[in-house]
Amino acid sequence: MKYGFDNEKYLKIQSEHIKDRIAKFGDKLYLEFGGKLFDDFHASRVLPGFEPDSKLKMLMQLSDVAEIIIVISAVDIEKNKIRGDLGITYDVDVLRLREAFISRGFMVSAVVITHYNGQASTDAYRHRLERMGIKVYYHRLIEGYPNNVALIDSDEGFGRNDYVETTRPLVVVTAPGPGSGKMAVCLSQLYQENKRGIKAGYAKFETFPVWNLPLKHPVNVAYEAATADLSDVNMIDPFHLEAYGDTAVNYNRDIEIFPVLNAIFESIYGENPYKSPTDMGVNMVGYCLCDDEVCCEASKQEIIRRYYTALCNLAMGKANESEVNKIGLLMKQAKISTADRKTTLAAKARKEETGGDAAAIELADGTIITSKSTPLLGPSAALLLNATKHLAGIAHDVKLIPQAMIEPIQETKVNILHGKNPRLHTDEVLVALSMLSLWDESCKKALECLPQLEGCQMHCTVMLSEVDHKIFKKLGIGLTCDPVAKKK
Repeated sequence: MKYGFDNEKYLKIQSEHIKDRIAKFGDKLYLEFGGKLFDDFHASRVLPGFEPDSKLKMLMQLSDVAEIIIVISAVDIEKNKIRGDLGITYDVDVLRLREAFISRGFMVSAVVITHYNGQASTDAYRHRLERMGIKVYYHRLIEGYPNNVALIDSDEGFGRNDYVETTRPLVVVTAPGPGSGKMAVCLSQLYQENKRGIKAGYAKFETFPVWNLPLKHPVNVAYEAATADLSDVNMIDPFHLEAYGDTAVNYNRDIEIFPVLNAIFESIYGENPYKSPTDMGVNMVGYCLCDDEVCCEASKQEIIRRYYTALCNLAMGKANESEVNKIGLLMKQAKISTADRKTTLAAKARKEETGGDAAAIELADGTIITSKSTPLLGPSAALLLNATKHLAGIAHDVKLIPQAMIEPIQETKVNILHGKNPRLHTDEVLVALSMLSLWDESCKKALECLPQLEGCQMHCTVMLSEVDHKIFKKLGIGLTCDPVAKKK
């Protein structure tokens, strides 16, 4: 696949830029990390060449001067909020993140529980972490936050919060998801550090929107599509324009909160070191695009993918029409439609031809492979076999998995496990293919071609099961589906 992003350049200049920001503040820098530190698949989709763990690799270059604080909201603990991409609760993800950081050589100094108001579930969670030897701190609800600056910036506001003891020049503040209170933790620490005579600064690391790309650049439009459920809107930063006469892109929440941050900074420091929300950022992604056309096309495909995801979520009752309508409007702004997705057209054409469910995938060289639903295989499972046969140079009419092997699996699924769908899912096909590869050379060749599917685009004319979605995600395939339920 064509690359549009220089990952090596990014790793180099991003770490250097953060070092420069630390030096400007002297003793310590609190870096609020928005988005995902690793497994950032959105960034890798819209910026081909950006590796999902690029931000973590970049930070690893600073691991000797950095420590990490993980933030979780007491509200999310109480509600058992689930991280959608992993299917685990935020409180469990805190432990997963901590283990992942430590295994990569990072120092994780503490967990901060925000929005604390005496919740029993939060107290129980704190005791659980402390029994594991993890330092835990409470940051309490402040009435009128963030507008009541006089109260916030006082001993009854930030002063009531636990002071998190840190020892290194760079303190990375991250969380399992949005709304956890990362910024409030950073600001509270600035207040506490200032009282102790420690000169500390604050910076924000948000990958999107990319501040030095045009407002309507497809990469930035794709970010709006990704956050349609949060009602985020990309905007020209008016403070940056007024201060410097330069156009910079930010988003509504940062722009709306800046006057409050300005007042808090002035109260703590005497003056605000930043003249705009964009000034607070340290993101260097916009300097690392090496092929704008490739990134534009990838971003347009991501917008369409998000549109199909919203349609399917609406069909399943997991989204509302406003989310679908917003992404539809973004598609019009980007002058694209679902017809701009080649696999969509190919899958629908195969469905019309066969009269049944169908799927299509676009391989790295532009070849389109299609499949149809059969009594033995669903369209997605059949597509995996068709694609790997093509890549391995195996004739299309060769049956990799004999019917005699599929039928007993179906018998177990339906008559013993009481399943309603006798057709094999993608994971079952891959297991069967793996077993046959021990003595069948064609099956072995087909399996060896699976890594070549990473980055490919696929469409199915029917909504797939959660199992199938997970398989395609693990293979790195960009999947879209029509919002149509499978027929019984």
